[in-house]
Amino acid sequence: MFPVRDDNPHFLTPWVTWSIIAANALAWAFWQGLGSEAGLAHSLCDYGLIPGELFGRAEPGTAVPLSPNYTCVVDPSGDWRTVITHMFLHGGWFHLIGNMWFLWIFGNNVEDSMGHARFVAFYLLCGLAAAALQALASPASPIPMVGASGAIGGVMGAYVVLYPRVRVHLLLWLGFYVTTVAVPAAFMLLYWLVVQLVGGATSIGKEGGGVAFWAHVGGFVAGMALVLVFRDPRLVARHPYHGWSAPRRPV
Repeated sequence: MFPVRDDNPHFLTPWVTWSIIAANALAWAFWQGLGSEAGLAHSLCDYGLIPGELFGRAEPGTAVPLSPNYTCVVDPSGDWRTVITHMFLHGGWFHLIGNMWFLWIFGNNVEDSMGHARFVAFYLLCGLAAAALQALASPASPIPMVGASGAIGGVMGAYVVLYPRVRVHLLLWLGFYVTTVAVPAAFMLLYWLVVQLVGGATSIGKEGGGVAFWAHVGGFVAGMALVLVFRDPRLVARHPYHGWSAPRRPV
């Protein structure tokens, strides 16, 4: 299931959501060389979050192959700045486009609930929480972690708290037949969370790269909690589709 759109108006111009999308696109172009082998390998090694480096638990000199021609040598001293930079990097075109699409669908309404400045802080904190859970799940891992999906998971967690009844239109593949189906946001987003929990549980003890399931879970749960602090009741109250009550006219 892939979200196409939601039936959820917004009132504020989502400047921060647009800026985050632009920042990720620029990082992909200039830090990551549009996915070129060298650009991707160097960006993952230099700016990706490596839990074993961050916690000083990786074996010094461990070489991690990132491509046929490039390896990343682990430096146990680490670099704390990667807890931020990793949020703006991606492992491929589909990784980038998928993450930015989810942010485009859900970010504007969450930004609408708290205002621009609060949304910046909220987004970064969700990304930090996501990175923390993923790193704690594999604290000695030498594998670089990149992607905005943890922070976007926080946006999705906030959305399900704020707008659980809003209808989200999903693209549905049934063999050769493609259609759309509208479901409540709570159904779609909580189903997504369950998939991440199952994926995280089955990944325990496994080595190597892949999907950072625990980052998704950490971001989602953090978003559900933090939105209760960051939301602006005045902004939320004027929204016609918030909470579990029936839709009403905006004021």
